[in-house]
Amino acid sequence: MKIGAWSLPNNVFVAPMAGVTDRPFRQLCKKLGAGYAVSEMAASNPLLWKTVKSSRRLNHDGEIDPVAVQIAGADPEMMAQAAVFNISKGARVIDINMGCPVKKVCNVASGSALLRHEDLVARILDAVVQACLPHQVPVTLKTRTGWDREHRNALRIAKLAQDSGIAALTLHGRTRADLYLGEAEYDTIREVKASLSIPVVANGDIDSPLKAREVLAYTGADAVMIGRAAQGRPWIFREIDHFLRTGEMLAPPTWIEMRDLLLEHLADHYQFYGELPGVRTARKHIGWYVSSLPDGKQFTDQINKIETTSAQFEAVNQWFTHQHQISPDIPAATCDNLTLRAGHLQAA
Repeated sequence: MKIGAWSLPNNVFVAPMAGVTDRPFRQLCKKLGAGYAVSEMAASNPLLWKTVKSSRRLNHDGEIDPVAVQIAGADPEMMAQAAVFNISKGARVIDINMGCPVKKVCNVASGSALLRHEDLVARILDAVVQACLPHQVPVTLKTRTGWDREHRNALRIAKLAQDSGIAALTLHGRTRADLYLGEAEYDTIREVKASLSIPVVANGDIDSPLKAREVLAYTGADAVMIGRAAQGRPWIFREIDHFLRTGEMLAPPTWIEMRDLLLEHLADHYQFYGELPGVRTARKHIGWYVSSLPDGKQFTDQINKIETTSAQFEAVNQWFTHQHQISPDIPAATCDNLTLRAGHLQAA
């Protein structure tokens, strides 16, 4: 698959997630088989560009190209300025957020709230694409199927995107009203893909190699984007990529490999955030890694009380090493959780 002039190594992508897809997480996912990753969304308001949070999100030092930055906002001119600003900071692809369902984003008419204003959508898309053209930077769009189930307009939004020069479209198979509840539907993604000539990426509830293959076959999408299923499970990208290429399932990681991957993640995370924010923001990642493992709940409770990065790092090291010593083979039930099996899609 290609986005603009960029040829990607595979069609298994990391979804942008606020507070999750920071540079350390994106780098680890790319190392473990993700062909492409989009940053957590950056504000389009220039007043916020110099905050500590924005400064971290603008830090792409050493990141594998193409660096893709997602921007969010509701003002076409401001969005265009944000795109150019992020290009100056290293962005090689600009992604427009029209899919975030959270209230603080929608309450300022950003994210999926824009789906209720198709004229504004068209103006934003055109402004950002035109601003990026002189820099030869492609623009992509991530959106949902509509504001609610009675107002699905993904097909119209998709055609506006293609007409404006958007290079690729990612579609989450839920409306804004659905949030992350229920099950994603793929009929709309299939309809959109059949109507466009640009690449379409399917997103929503893709949590296993089998599910990825089924979604690609059912929708005709060019790629899949993985979000929540990658939290604490970054090896899902190599599992899906391997299965799509060979039809074979990879074995889940061992205790020792999980330990080493998490320790690598933590070391990069601490360096990126510093001591106090590092130890605190790492807690959620550790919790995701161990949540499905034996005694994971008790270990998470222990981790949440640790206040230094060194102690946190050593606790993780000792816990995984101990688990390996008492049971070198990961229990079968745990393996099933680490490598989920998906049901079959039913044609509508």
